[in-house]
Amino acid sequence: MTDTLALAAQLREFDDARLRALITERGVTPAGIADFFDLAEALLEPASIQTQLSRLDRHTLATLVAAGGLAGRPTRIGDLVEWLQQHGSRLEHAAIAERLAVAASLALVSDADGLISPYEAVTKQLASWAGDGDDLVASPPPALLDVVADLEALTTDRLAAERGFTVVAAMSELTTELTREPARELAKGGLALPDSKRLATTMSVELDEVPALMAIAKRAELVARADGRWSTSETGDAWTRLSTASRWAELAESWRRTLPRDVLEVLRERQHSSWGDGLRAYVGWLYPAGGRWIDDRIVSYTRDAELLGITAGGVPSSAGAALVSEGADAAAAVAAGLFPPEVQKVYLQHDLSVVSPGPLEPALDARLRMLADPESRGLAATYRISASSVNRALAIGETAASIREFLTELSLTGIPQPLDYLIGEAAERYGRVRVGRLVSTDPSAADAWAQSYVRSDDGELLRTIEVDQSLSSLSLRRTGVHRLVSRFEPDIVFWALSDARYPVAAEDHDGQTVSLARRSAVRRVVAASVDRTGTLIERLRLAVQSSPELTSEAWLARQLDVAIRAKVELVVSVLMPGGATVEYLLEPTSVAGGRLRARDRRADIERTLPLASISSITPAGARS
Repeated sequence: MTDTLALAAQLREFDDARLRALITERGVTPAGIADFFDLAEALLEPASIQTQLSRLDRHTLATLVAAGGLAGRPTRIGDLVEWLQQHGSRLEHAAIAERLAVAASLALVSDADGLISPYEAVTKQLASWAGDGDDLVASPPPALLDVVADLEALTTDRLAAERGFTVVAAMSELTTELTREPARELAKGGLALPDSKRLATTMSVELDEVPALMAIAKRAELVARADGRWSTSETGDAWTRLSTASRWAELAESWRRTLPRDVLEVLRERQHSSWGDGLRAYVGWLYPAGGRWIDDRIVSYTRDAELLGITAGGVPSSAGAALVSEGADAAAAVAAGLFPPEVQKVYLQHDLSVVSPGPLEPALDARLRMLADPESRGLAATYRISASSVNRALAIGETAASIREFLTELSLTGIPQPLDYLIGEAAERYGRVRVGRLVSTDPSAADAWAQSYVRSDDGELLRTIEVDQSLSSLSLRRTGVHRLVSRFEPDIVFWALSDARYPVAAEDHDGQTVSLARRSAVRRVVAASVDRTGTLIERLRLAVQSSPELTSEAWLARQLDVAIRAKVELVVSVLMPGGATVEYLLEPTSVAGGRLRARDRRADIERTLPLASISSITPAGARS
């Protein structure tokens, strides 16, 4: 309980940013925490400590064991360095200091005036399985990884390039589809099954591959969650406009950033060696307390490395080796030489299909997708132009002339007559259905609840829209011979009609055609929700009654209450009437009426002290 007093006092001095980082990293549940003492007790719970220790590397654990075992007293860093090096550690002073700083930020050690002291609960938890720490320090890492022959490296590069190109194509389809229609996340985690099936079809992958590909997209921040749905983020929107090699490098770099520093250093040194079982053995050695947590991380690292083409069969590709040794730019340069070259021209067929003889340049691909639907993706991608896809292009501002101009520049074969006829006919039909904002000035009107209208001079077409089951979610209601209304915003109604392949145009209040952008590219934010950590920090600050002084009576009373329950001896500093400060070694027995009653062990008497006269209290064991 001495630890609780010391840690509570330390936590009170943390700024909000440091508190937030600590609470988040340690996974503290805000429920039941009313003040800094409650927070300290939560952080010192054995289960909480063990969870955090399991995520520390071998060298940090050895440093903690050493700090807790050196005479059981606060220790200077120089003593730790000496002990560790005597027991076989190769870490230098700076590396040990860095690990101690991490431990202090996680509230595992106290670092006051250069004296290092792990909390007793941490030392006990370590001692329960780490012993005296000799094995943590002296146990050598696994044997070096096997060197890969040049011939095998060529095969690896071919296979890795194929996988890398495939995952980039899948991510491109994923971001495009999530821009069109976000995917719902379940309360228990994971995507709703209908959305998973839709994304699997879009990416041309098996259903059980969707979670891994979504994990890659999340890590690279290509997608973001808002209101319980995953959609393409602004980062993802920008990513789609990069070259194939650059897109791959962004995905690979996000993988590299998740690697522990020690693991990355090993991969950098073994960039021409197999990473398979050797990597698993090394990571297991580096995180001896990792258990299931590190096993899951290893599976994730190796799985994603294979998916991304960083490795193939556990062997690093040339691009993967460049990634860990030189970074993303160097990896992109290597990948560019391994991926199929991008093309700028396509073949327009009489059956309204479009065949690209290679991966189309991103900017051209993005524009072509506005007026054609992709049918297959690969080295020779195919698209198909239809009346609805041309209508979609017209809806975002294209014209028959601009479409013809773009296709003429893009095509190796000119524009076939059937396609030219389709463009002209679609442009002529465009706008037969109009969507606009409904502004009601009469709150008693029958359609006062509606926000948008759908109108058309073609009564038969309007009746078809009215009974179309695919549009039932719009709750369309007829209010006139040529008009339907909906409670949804005009852009929602417009894109629903467009996706249902109706010749729809948006219009302003003057009846002029306007372009509507589909809602997409959400910012990289977590869904709007209660900031539980922020609320907890506010509660902690309020609990000290806005008193900046450590000697406030409320704070002292809470400290003393903890000490009384734990029967902990305290060094109590008392300000005397003449201005002098006297220290007593006391065992508190009660606090009432603004006074402390305690037994003075040195004088063997009971003392009663006004809380207002106490300048500070310190656990007796905290004195060096």
